[in-house]
Amino acid sequence: MAGIFRFTFGPWNIHEGADPFGPSVRKSLSFTNKLPLYKKLGFDGVQFHDDDAVPEMNDLTPQQISARAKELKKILDDHGLIAEFVAPRLWEDERTIDGGYTSNDPSCRKYANDRSKRAIDIAQALGTDLLVLWLAREGTYIRESKDSKVATERIVDSINQMLEYDPAIRVCVEPKPNEPMDHTYIPTTGHAVALALLCSDPKRVGVNIESAHAILAGLDPSDEMGFAMSFNKLWTVHLNDQNGLKFDQDKTFGSVDIRRAFNQVRILDKHDYGKNGEWVGLDVKAMRSQKDDSATRHLSNSREMFLRLLEISRDIDEKFIADCTDRRDYEELEMYILRSLLPERQI
Repeated sequence: MAGIFRFTFGPWNIHEGADPFGPSVRKSLSFTNKLPLYKKLGFDGVQFHDDDAVPEMNDLTPQQISARAKELKKILDDHGLIAEFVAPRLWEDERTIDGGYTSNDPSCRKYANDRSKRAIDIAQALGTDLLVLWLAREGTYIRESKDSKVATERIVDSINQMLEYDPAIRVCVEPKPNEPMDHTYIPTTGHAVALALLCSDPKRVGVNIESAHAILAGLDPSDEMGFAMSFNKLWTVHLNDQNGLKFDQDKTFGSVDIRRAFNQVRILDKHDYGKNGEWVGLDVKAMRSQKDDSATRHLSNSREMFLRLLEISRDIDEKFIADCTDRRDYEELEMYILRSLLPERQI
């Protein structure tokens, strides 16, 4: 148990409370006013979409984009913060309504690839070599509209263009089975690892596992993490929680299933996550009912939950677990874990 844990979140995690069924309910907070909150809440790194870093970038030249990103780097330095990654936000543009990399329209695919290269420019300026791809609209509402073999090959071609564009960039695929599309082409960690093996430089293509995305796929996040680590492909995580198979909720880490959260912390620590510079990303949002003056508590709560579960995990008697497994006494092992998570009250 020797993980090293530093925490990040994205500016979108302090948000106005809109959801798929209702408008904003809280006041907006500017990015400038969000930055001082990072250290206060115990976070050292910032996750970025490309247009979080450089707003309205579609209206700027590549030179202007790089210049503005360099200005942002100075601001981050002043706050003692590091950019963890940059992710091209492709799903909100009208040209990606039918997907970006997998669009049936060649001009839309070109836009997606060009925008991804601009995101790499931003990453270079911010001092990070990690590009995260959430393949939000790379899927279908109607199966007959696209050929899944061709779509996979198009995603590979797009990643290859990124790898060729910058020989230092690492591309991290973030799987999700659905939403906004009915079905996506890279829904799970296994799909993402297989995709990496098709690329021109598989060593530079890895995985970002989000807890809720694995849950939406009917999978256990800790198992997904272990699978990715067995390939040395787990380069970042987005920890949160999910209450059922509805839309992606991004609930406070551990708030729904504390044992499921415990096992995510445990697998990361057990296999020394963070020793190669990986971060613990928290992709969590305040409940829509939360008031403005406490709408950052979900972030500090998630970090606190991680650290508490880490302490419990490191106090576990590994010899006792080994003895239980040797005897195949899993009932005893289960009760030991439950008692560890729910210690007896002190009177």
